[in-house]
Amino acid sequence: MTAAHGAELRIDGSARETEKYTIIFDYVQQPVGAKGSWFQPRPTAIPAKDDGIHAIMTVQRALPGASDYFSGFSVSATVDAGKTWSSPRQEPALGWRQHEDGITEGICDFTLGYHAPTAKVLAIGHSTRYRGKQLAYKSHGRDVMVSAYDPHSKNWSLPQRLDLGNRDQYFLCGTHGQWLTEPDGSLLIPVYYTDRKGAGTFLLKGIVVRCAFDGKELTMTKLGKELVHPVRRGLYEKSLTVFRGRYYMTMRNDQKGYVAVSDDGLDFAAHKAWVFDDGTDLGSYNTQQKWVTHSDALYLVYTRRGADNDHIMRHRAPLFMAQVDPKRLCVLRRTEQIVVPERGYAIGNFDATTVNRQETWITVGGKKPTPGFHLTRIRWKQPNQLAGRVN
Repeated sequence: MTAAHGAELRIDGSARETEKYTIIFDYVQQPVGAKGSWFQPRPTAIPAKDDGIHAIMTVQRALPGASDYFSGFSVSATVDAGKTWSSPRQEPALGWRQHEDGITEGICDFTLGYHAPTAKVLAIGHSTRYRGKQLAYKSHGRDVMVSAYDPHSKNWSLPQRLDLGNRDQYFLCGTHGQWLTEPDGSLLIPVYYTDRKGAGTFLLKGIVVRCAFDGKELTMTKLGKELVHPVRRGLYEKSLTVFRGRYYMTMRNDQKGYVAVSDDGLDFAAHKAWVFDDGTDLGSYNTQQKWVTHSDALYLVYTRRGADNDHIMRHRAPLFMAQVDPKRLCVLRRTEQIVVPERGYAIGNFDATTVNRQETWITVGGKKPTPGFHLTRIRWKQPNQLAGRVN
């Protein structure tokens, strides 16, 4: 892994201090020339002999001409804590595959994490199928997919489908968010799905899947309890974390964001809408929320209405971060901070990555002023003892 041909990093030169952390705003410029905007920058840190921050990141292009039309993945790397990144390089193993029926199959929405028991990076997302530039669901919707990266050989495995059983039942099945590696090496992956009949309505159910990974293959070992929400598209694009012995899952819906809690990471109590601590609606809707988990406090990253941002599609900017009350399952309004400013365009598809005990990164694709992505550093004033436990 090398960042010898690093993209220029323009530091905005601004930082914001809070009692518990410092927010540092950066923007990573990427090469111009290829069509489409860089989208879904998803990094993860890899242990390094020099004790520095080495990381890799997958990124894909949102291609012009259609909605949700994405290229295959490119891979970038840093060996200097994100100050410079190698120019994104197309990874053949993570590219498109052509089928005889005219379908182009790719993968999308990878979330990366280092799996210490096997010393591999796991990239977990889902398949996506196109006919021309349009999503194609008739033959099969989508599947949860996983690819493994070996930091020693620098090779990626071809993406494999996670087998959940009856493919008609799990006809449209995907994952978009943060997953966990348990102390025993098993994985907890939040998944959404619907059967073949429900694919037309997109009434998606939520579930967590416990999996085993032996260094080559990801296998399902147990399914959790379904979460159902009878509003269009149901519960999807979920993210999972663990804090002080309990598991928390945040979920997207077209109308509101939702949260649920569990003692074992599989069977969750009834979900509830995200609210501020005064009981008012958080105002986050039709996009993801992500966790920032520190051993001293739990935080949520989100977008919302009511921030002089009616000109932004679905109010997908700015990105906010605020502390969560884990007992009341609400957001503490007084702690809210902007972690990626609004600059005139939507930035709703983002990631939050625990890098080490000192830093968490929030990354999101950007369109202006040049091709690239935002990288906000949350620099902790007290070490994060959960680094290595949460992605």
